[in-house]
Amino acid sequence: MTETKFTPRVFSGIKPSGGLTLGNYLGAIKRFVGMQGAGFETIYCVVDLHAITVWQDPAELKTATREVAAGYLASGIDPEKSILFNQAQVHEHAELGWIFNCVARVGWMNRMTQFKDKAGSNAEKVSLGLYAYPSLMAADILLYHATHVPVGEDQKQHVELTRDIAAKFNHDFKVDFFPLTSPVIEGPAMRVMNLRDGTKKMSKSGESDMERINMTDDADAIAKKFKKARTDPEPLPETLDGLKDRPEARNLVDIYSALNDMTPEAVIAEYAGAGWGRFKPALADLAVDKLAPISTEMERLMNDPAEIDRVLGRGAVRAREIAAPILKQTYDIVGLLRS
Repeated sequence: MTETKFTPRVFSGIKPSGGLTLGNYLGAIKRFVGMQGAGFETIYCVVDLHAITVWQDPAELKTATREVAAGYLASGIDPEKSILFNQAQVHEHAELGWIFNCVARVGWMNRMTQFKDKAGSNAEKVSLGLYAYPSLMAADILLYHATHVPVGEDQKQHVELTRDIAAKFNHDFKVDFFPLTSPVIEGPAMRVMNLRDGTKKMSKSGESDMERINMTDDADAIAKKFKKARTDPEPLPETLDGLKDRPEARNLVDIYSALNDMTPEAVIAEYAGAGWGRFKPALADLAVDKLAPISTEMERLMNDPAEIDRVLGRGAVRAREIAAPILKQTYDIVGLLRS
């Protein structure tokens, strides 16, 4: 059997639940923008089917879907260079997801650490969708024969599951049809931490709004949150090793480095010995410069929902041009009759 040559293609998505944060931007969207025109065909999605694994208010879900799309567009995703759409408009995702439910093994799902974290002691009462959504995630990726997925470290396990599903499908049906997708994990701030507790990931659902930067925050809010971010009494060290066991300090250095396209080592070299009275205002100014234009553009877009819907609808048409033939071939391989 000759090895199939797959088109270099990137797929990734963001779930529309709770609003976008700086973590979504630095850990995902900024990287998505950087991959446009870099030798890949780029496909980016608002994964609204994943959002309904837990209860969502229908009207709020539509607004949140548009907000994620606005975040993509305002950050520099060009719908002429990339395919941008929301998952629910391409029904092939759900159909391939069911086929993969029949390929994936229960034991694989039981090893998914994110399900354990989200379900906790209440696992018997959560939706079947929350349990099985990693196979839908695999379908999202493999429906486009995506070869690369930019992810944070916490999502690497899902890409490994995607590879397992692809390998088992190919083995079971004696084909070389689905690629073994590679995770792309890089950059200094792939895991942006809480501004009040550097041991916790920045979250949309945190108790205090001061612990996160929302992508809808205006310039004043951005500056205020960074200036009030928790730190420690020590100045910045001479080397990066000096930030060990200083989670809040390391988080702010990582954010600065990611926003300014520098390495953390370069940030330390520039600010070695500086106190927080110097570093935090500099970080606040940098963040305002980089993020405030995005929040302003997001607000403009959200005031024109018809334009967002038009972009997503056109993207869905383009996505289906790739997805529909791949699903048709999958049905044929599996032996599903359509007359």
